[in-house]
Amino acid sequence: MIRKMKPYYIPLFIISAVAISNLCSCHSRDISSVSTEDTSYIVQEAMENTETDSSIDGELSLAGQISSLSSNKDGMPYSSSSSSDTGTDTSNNTSSTIAVTVNSMEDTAAYNSDIEKTSASPSTEETASTEETAPTVQHDGYITGNDVKVRSTPDFESDNILTSLYKGDVIGCVSETDGWTMIIYNGQPAYIYSKYVSDEPLLKESEPPHYEHDYDSGTKVGLSSSWIYAENSVINSGYATYYRAGENRKKITVCVNAGHGTSGVDGRKTLCHPDGTPKVTGGTTSEGATKAIAVSYGMEFDDGTPESKVTLAMAKILKAKLLDAGYDVLMIRETDDVQLDNVARTVIANNCSDCHIALHWDSTSKDKGAFYMSVPSVRSYRNMEPVASHFKEHERLGESLISGLKDEGVKIFSGGSMEMDLTQTSYSTVPSIDIELGDSASSHSESTLNQLGDGLLKGIDIFFRQ
Repeated sequence: MIRKMKPYYIPLFIISAVAISNLCSCHSRDISSVSTEDTSYIVQEAMENTETDSSIDGELSLAGQISSLSSNKDGMPYSSSSSSDTGTDTSNNTSSTIAVTVNSMEDTAAYNSDIEKTSASPSTEETASTEETAPTVQHDGYITGNDVKVRSTPDFESDNILTSLYKGDVIGCVSETDGWTMIIYNGQPAYIYSKYVSDEPLLKESEPPHYEHDYDSGTKVGLSSSWIYAENSVINSGYATYYRAGENRKKITVCVNAGHGTSGVDGRKTLCHPDGTPKVTGGTTSEGATKAIAVSYGMEFDDGTPESKVTLAMAKILKAKLLDAGYDVLMIRETDDVQLDNVARTVIANNCSDCHIALHWDSTSKDKGAFYMSVPSVRSYRNMEPVASHFKEHERLGESLISGLKDEGVKIFSGGSMEMDLTQTSYSTVPSIDIELGDSASSHSESTLNQLGDGLLKGIDIFFRQ
């Protein structure tokens, strides 16, 4: 019994190798040149000369011939269209003549499409669907930071990093959803945290992440409103000062931040984290808070000296040692007062230096030694940008400084680190550390500060492999 079916769904085992022979002998001209009008005639003639015991080889051979008919002169397939159902029901006969009609090139392509389905190849419909859903680039974007991670998924998991981009790199933006920008990387969708993407062209860094500026020594550097996270600052009318090294210049800039030393804070606060999430540890500001004092006053040493005066003296000593060693220096504060809050200081360091070192002494009174504030090992914090992209470099800088201090005979507290959620770390896009050089019971004599300066310089050399 032969069932009623669409003409182009007839199983190809009905078509024999004889048809191919007749087809080739009757039409010696190149089959690819057959016109649309000839198509119906050729297939009809082939069917009339076909026996019902066709072999599989004949099926595949004819499939190839029909495939060639359904292509244009460049070998590209025509799009298929559906045709009406035809056929005859001859349930009382053991054989029957099946009329096959291919009315156009489009019908031939549809027939060929079914042959492809039979051989488990992707269908025309599937291919078209893939093409329709493929993401397309909508506009160019520009990377605003250094070592910005490209990720396979829109989250901060550590195992989804594909590569890193640097300030000024150009990307093709597909879309932006929930704070993530989709791009195409190696032909596949990838994601960049949107905070690091700008629509405005930026100057590309030639040797990231090092910053070589044209600033002359003594140039004042203020906070630019165009810099990422600058909008979160509330005290920013002051200036940092840039200094260039002499003939042995390394073209590496170290930001030296003398902690505290901002007057007139008057209770003003900034977001602890750029995304507004709460702190994960205690400290000057308690765990769970979403805002912190813009700049704290600091503690007083046991002899009554304000911490801000000692951090400034330490910063000046370190500046001189760094310049002599060939490092450029960005001094956040050179006087008792600078009108820059912790966010402003960090953002300036992000954009004008290769690392950021904030100088502090702890408020305890045990002369316990030096340590650095390390990145809290809290998953949510380490997954937050910019921490996620930079915390490993923060840690390496802290470890390098402790190593240098230890080599100079400085007393080290415990393992040399203490986990702390700081505004500075939360906003830093360059290697950044708050180094606690002792506490309120520690000596802050000139000789001690020089020893600390030598240790810090050695640590900086270790970090930059100098």
